[in-house]
Amino acid sequence: MFTNQFFDLLLHLEDNWQVTDVRADHNVLTLDITVAYIGKTAECPQTSVALPIYDHAPERRWRHLDTMQYVTHIHCRLPRVKGADGRVLTIPPPWAGKYGRQTHLFEHAVIDLLLATKNQTKTAHLMRCGFNTVNRIIHSATRRGLARRDLEGFSPHHLSLDEKSFKKGHCYVSVLSHPESGCVLDVAEGRDMEAAKSLLEQTLTEQQRKGVLTVSMDMWKAYMGAAADKLPNADIVHDRFHLVKYLNQAIDKVRRRETRHNDELKNSRYALLKNPQNLTEKQRIQFQAIRDGNYQVARAWQVRENFRELFGKEDDKGSGLLLFLKWASDAIARKIKEVDKVVQMFQDHLWGVVGALVTRFSNAMAERLNGKIQEIKTIGRGYRTFENFRNVILFFHGGLSLYPLK
Repeated sequence: MFTNQFFDLLLHLEDNWQVTDVRADHNVLTLDITVAYIGKTAECPQTSVALPIYDHAPERRWRHLDTMQYVTHIHCRLPRVKGADGRVLTIPPPWAGKYGRQTHLFEHAVIDLLLATKNQTKTAHLMRCGFNTVNRIIHSATRRGLARRDLEGFSPHHLSLDEKSFKKGHCYVSVLSHPESGCVLDVAEGRDMEAAKSLLEQTLTEQQRKGVLTVSMDMWKAYMGAAADKLPNADIVHDRFHLVKYLNQAIDKVRRRETRHNDELKNSRYALLKNPQNLTEKQRIQFQAIRDGNYQVARAWQVRENFRELFGKEDDKGSGLLLFLKWASDAIARKIKEVDKVVQMFQDHLWGVVGALVTRFSNAMAERLNGKIQEIKTIGRGYRTFENFRNVILFFHGGLSLYPLK
């Protein structure tokens, strides 16, 4: 009797619920707690009206937090009532959800451990439960978080649209994120225009889409077309990181071409591509020798540095356009074919590049999220289905309220 009362207190049971039996198996280290509903009436789940108990459902079992070193389960035959329409309804238990097979406290602990480890297999091992149990908790917590997320008063002025590889075979997902909060808003399967349009339509209302001022992305035509169609008032801003990356690739192509005839350029890749302040002493000496030698690669390097200096100099499109045209003219005048191709690409996406020069918003946050998504993908050793991948991304990076209410 004392043991039963002790577990009554531990479980914080309400008046009509009572522990009737506690059994411990010391060989396999398990603890089974039986709870019974002792009230004569119960609140109808639909109408909240007190109704007499009709009968009790077959016994169910819920996994609870471990007691000492014992794996603990709660057993109960839930009471049922007959509603006004004649339907027999089961009363949900206070320790778990209507359809759950784990208690709220167990689910809370699993979520905490998942957020710490980002590893479902390790979490299942530490919680001494099956992998499928942890996976189901991720799915249910994500659904719960999305249901609670209220985007009614959400006014996103700036968005980021990026892609992420899903699995082998050129399978991608499109990730819509909010750079100001650093959260993923949602994920769609594929990276074509229809996937991007669907992602924008399903995540945001028409009024919210009209309020978007900028959307940052790389030069992927499908995303640009979707943004132009679904975000009528948004300026497309191409990602600074990718713009500089194209110039870095041009520098490396020039270096490889000139290395065939100039041994001084061998093993100079990092001396040319790293930021000057990050160079080692040896790389600094090598870099200075290349600049003094007046190689084409040195002039290509200067083109990149001149472009970097344009960011943040102006804050309106007109002035930004004049800066870009001046830079492009200087770059073309250096007559470096690899650089000319990049300049032409920038001119083909003129306003997106100008937008990158004059706005402080970029895909930097999306790129960081991309790295975090890659981390959970690597730890999970890939995901076979899109639904699993989407829910894991939103679980860890959706900014959702994941925990059970109780």
